[in-house]
Amino acid sequence: MQSDIAGVLLVYIYVAILILISEKILSNYPEGSRKFLHIMTGNIAFLLPIFVTREVMAFAAAAPFIFLTFLMSPYTPIKSIRSRTSTAGHGMGLVYYSITWTILAYLFFDNMVVIAISILAMSYGDGLASIFGTKFGKRKYNIFRDQKSYIGSLSMFVFTFITIIIALIYYEITITYYILLVMLFISVIAALVEALTPKGLDNLTVPFVCVVLYWYILLL
Repeated sequence: MQSDIAGVLLVYIYVAILILISEKILSNYPEGSRKFLHIMTGNIAFLLPIFVTREVMAFAAAAPFIFLTFLMSPYTPIKSIRSRTSTAGHGMGLVYYSITWTILAYLFFDNMVVIAISILAMSYGDGLASIFGTKFGKRKYNIFRDQKSYIGSLSMFVFTFITIIIALIYYEITITYYILLVMLFISVIAALVEALTPKGLDNLTVPFVCVVLYWYILLL
């Protein structure tokens, strides 16, 4: 129980610090602030082992952020707390992020590396893809009226692969040639899914695709 309480407190404190930085220190750079929050929240993947109870992680550490991020979104009924960060990108992006973490925390608590891989693909993979795509992506393509770049999609693949390998190492998973090939495959599919998903919804599609692939290829 003490470990669960410590986990909840660490998550809340960490996210509070991120929000403070994004809303105060980076307030003059709304888009950069949004990307900072999107990427850095992914480090929660490394706090998961602190928790010892499924329900605490899912419903005390993760679920409250669904309501918090909604209240910070452009659709909030309380306009005074609307976040500049949320309005800079897709309005519901952070809400989808929180929903994803809550569901994964409950379903895959006994395989935390699965949760970690999904969170890191969603945060670092997608977030850094957006940064590199915006800065260097001169060649664009349009799918479902959503403009993306080839550099951005390539970055999604590269950073997803790097971060999920880091997750495997952190969770002490033995990395064989077969697992490397599986991670490459998952990273390619994650990049394709991100490219095909309308803006904002990739915070739902990318992590769940990663979960399904990892689970069915390596754990069944």
